[in-house]
Formats: sequence, C-alpha cells, structure tokens
Amino acid sequence: MPAVTIRYWAAAKAAAGTAEEPYTAATLAEALDAVRERHPGELTRVLQRCSFLIDGDPVGARGHETVRLAEGGTVEVLPPFAGG
Repeated sequence: MPAVTIRYWAAAKAAAGTAEEPYTAATLAEALDAVRERHPGELTRVLQRCSFLIDGDPVGARGHETVRLAEGGTVEVLPPFAGG
C-alpha cells in the first residue's frame, strides 16, 4: 500500500494541529477514512467542505474511492478560501 503525505491548509491545518502527516492508503477514500479516525471532531467537519489535489492534480467530482494514490505522493487538503 502506498505511503503518502497529507498536507493540510488553512482551517484544515488548524483542525489537524499539524501542517502535514504521513499515511498509508491505496485510494483517497482510504486516506480520508484514516484521517477521520486519527482526528475525530473538527477536522472531520472541515473535510466535508474541502477540495483535494493529488500530486498537484484536482480531484474535482471524481469519487474518492476511484482516486488512486502513488507511492511517495501528496494529498493537499484545501478548505474553501475567502477572498476577493
């Protein structure tokens, strides 16, 4: 199973209490399940509003169970950003 790094940004970083952490998962769905298990509570709620990049590519509307992770890859967790 691939070892990946999950990087948290903005509200996700605050809720996780860290900027990044390692996980082992074959799909984005498996990785997010592991995140929810490790960080029940606020981060679980934040994840519902996030978008994700896998090695720089947007996941978009694809089912998380169909998004394969590569060894040494990176998952970016991006909460909605305010701005203008």
